[in-house]
Amino acid sequence: QVQLVESGGGLVQAGGSLRLSCAFSGRTFSSYGMGWFRQVPGKEREFVASISWSGGTTYYADSVKGRFTISRDNAKNTGYLQMNGLKPEDTAVYYCATRNLGIGDAPAHFNFWGQGTQVTVSS
Repeated sequence: QVQLVESGGGLVQAGGSLRLSCAFSGRTFSSYGMGWFRQVPGKEREFVASISWSGGTTYYADSVKGRFTISRDNAKNTGYLQMNGLKPEDTAVYYCATRNLGIGDAPAHFNFWGQGTQVTVSS
């Protein structure tokens, strides 16, 4: 049974940094592309970043490009999202997810999801 568990969220001041982790178990992590999404109450889930199974290809939403970095360590079955230069508008619940093929930005193409971790950025 596939399980994804996010960690690393919290409260940070604007301009600060956080590193989110996503621990994967149940299948071979390197068989899947991975992505990060975020959601605030009353809004649709928003794409943040995705990475190919090898880590060789990455893709970012324009809103986070240059500030966030997605990465993965297949030996540790873990994915990461390094968030620098955080802004109040980055406040959301952040989710990691996996998909069978490639990378992309559509939530419907991701088949396994974690429970989310709260990130709050104060001004």
